[in-house]
Amino acid sequence: MKRGIQLPADTVEGLLQCVSYEEPLSLTGFLEKFSIYMPAIAGDREAIERIAYEFVESKAKEGVIYVEVRYSPHLLANSEVDPIPWNQERGDLTPDEVVSLVNRGLKAGEKAFNIKARSILCCMRHRPSWSPEVVQLCKKYQNDSVVAIDLAGDESINAETCQGHQTAYEEAVRCGIHRTVHAGEVGPPQVIKEAVNILKAERIGHGYRVFEDEFLYKQLKDNIHFELCPWSSYLTGACKTPFCNHPAVRFRKDRANYSLNTDDPLIFNSTIHTDYKIAWDSMGFTEEEFKRLNINAAKSSFLPEKEKKEILYQLYEAYDMIKSTEF
Repeated sequence: MKRGIQLPADTVEGLLQCVSYEEPLSLTGFLEKFSIYMPAIAGDREAIERIAYEFVESKAKEGVIYVEVRYSPHLLANSEVDPIPWNQERGDLTPDEVVSLVNRGLKAGEKAFNIKARSILCCMRHRPSWSPEVVQLCKKYQNDSVVAIDLAGDESINAETCQGHQTAYEEAVRCGIHRTVHAGEVGPPQVIKEAVNILKAERIGHGYRVFEDEFLYKQLKDNIHFELCPWSSYLTGACKTPFCNHPAVRFRKDRANYSLNTDDPLIFNSTIHTDYKIAWDSMGFTEEEFKRLNINAAKSSFLPEKEKKEILYQLYEAYDMIKSTEF
């Protein structure tokens, strides 16, 4: 209400009831949730910086030592972006300044809560015209909290035919910017193939449909890191099988290169413990497997090598796995 924007509730609990959900919705139903609260945040400098700070606080409370958070700078801006998102009036907050504000919030959070936080900037499949600026922002802030580029959104939109996405990822490769792509969440294995072969993705967001192409899976399971989100996959309808038959079970059995992650924690009202509990209760995960997938996550993180080794050392120490030959 501070900016005169009407919200559907006037308490945190009331707003959570409107925004969050616990039973599967269609993808459209899920996406509609963003339009409830994003108009109140986009264009608001104070809110954007504070959310970045509080995000680090919440991850620290979950026991996370390193986190990569992803967002679209353009979806938080109201200037120098076309079209202006969320039916906002034109303002003076550019995507560039959004990144600067998020970086400031993350850094303040790191200092206050003693964990490491970095960000990944998202291109949106339905807005290829934004992608060249996204990669420029990745370059500008490469050593200043931003570690990678991502492509998110409607997988039916072919990135190969959207020159903006392809050009942005080619530039990312040229400049040594790390790359991940949402692919195979609901789209066919071809989307994953395109992400790896055309966009040169190093990690795949979700990737559950990779099992529809066994040859592709065998090619990728050791070399590409899969970012799995069990609770999200249930609520978006990406995986309709019971958790005991979830793709994560096959990844676990094959000792593939993957991790467990939270996705849209506000809408899904979740923490990392939500996904870990599902894996423990319904997928046959053991303590040893949690250790293995966290080490995989650290090895596949987008940190510079020196910082990556420091995170790995913290894990080895915590898991009583110190090896004198490791460093």
